Amino acid sequence: MKRLLILPALLLASASFATDYKNEISAMAGYDMTEGNLGIKDDGYVVGGLELQFNKPDSKISPEISVLYMSGVDYDKNIAPGADTSITRVLLNGVYSFDAIDSALPVIPFVKAGAGYEFVGNELENYKEDGFVLDAGAGLKFQLSERWAAKAEAIYLAKVDNIHNTPVDNDVVGLVGISYSFGEIAKAAPVAAAAAAAVAVVEVEKDTDGDGVIDSMDKCPDTPAGTLVNATGCPVVLDDDKDGVENAKDLCPNTPMGDKVDSNGCPLVVNLHINFANDSAEIPADANALLDEYAAFLKRNTNYSAKIVGYTDNVGSAAYNKKLSQKRAEAVMQALIERGVDAKQLSAIGMGELNPVASNDTEEGRAQNRRIEAEMTFSAK
Repeated sequence: MKRLLILPALLLASASFATDYKNEISAMAGYDMTEGNLGIKDDGYVVGGLELQFNKPDSKISPEISVLYMSGVDYDKNIAPGADTSITRVLLNGVYSFDAIDSALPVIPFVKAGAGYEFVGNELENYKEDGFVLDAGAGLKFQLSERWAAKAEAIYLAKVDNIHNTPVDNDVVGLVGISYSFGEIAKAAPVAAAAAAAVAVVEVEKDTDGDGVIDSMDKCPDTPAGTLVNATGCPVVLDDDKDGVENAKDLCPNTPMGDKVDSNGCPLVVNLHINFANDSAEIPADANALLDEYAAFLKRNTNYSAKIVGYTDNVGSAAYNKKLSQKRAEAVMQALIERGVDAKQLSAIGMGELNPVASNDTEEGRAQNRRIEAEMTFSAK
């Protein structure tokens, strides 16, 4: 029953809405392509215009007065050699505006039609003389703000010819410009709302937690104030890096896809991607940028500690590889300390040839196994 009472009110509101401003003025400029039936040289001419539209709050059709002007219009050399004129057209149109197309920049299509009068500055008897014109057009209005809009339209003009065999003189005009709306339409007085309430008492369903979803549809009725919710009233959890930790709690918002993370969204194990030469603990130069980035994170997040773990391939004895991996881990730890990381946040351990990430049967696999990893731990202070 509630929905039946509310529906007529919504339909009435939709039908009566047209625009928030009474008037709209547009400065336009463009190009007039003339057919030349009445002695004008078959050519194109620059045209300027001014359009004043009067909006009605209860109608999508609005009257419009427009003035189009162009000068330096050449007569056909076979009719009036070397002569030219100016042409001014005053038009009265009805403009029908469609519903706005919802997008990042709202677009309002419109069509228009009407009639007017054409004034010729330098009339040519039996050819280009003052007379009536009919016009029709279509265009788009791009809403830039509440009052300002960009406008583009095309207009067809037909001037009646009672002298020559051709029934009309044809012009097509393309225009672009900018529109400004003014004269705000007064809102309905509270008395009107009270009168509507007297006709039908509408019970508005409650939204107890104030999230914009009424209680009967709210599956999460106790959402904290200000929380972004979906259509069922439940919080929308944003997790841009898809690590299972929502953005608001994620201290590492750009974790690579698939990495295991802790409750703060930071990697549990970070592969520094530092690979060492065979039988060497010297850090290669191409690892400096990665070490800089890792050091910056540890300095910024002092609640984290990192255990640097070194590995080798299986070439050589296990005991030798154990010592070599320890040297690699300590070399990386020392490099981080030199970059300003607190030594208390760091530890180093060598694991030798354990836990290979690739096959030791190929040179490429052994190169991947000569590596450093970092196990990170978070501790609340």
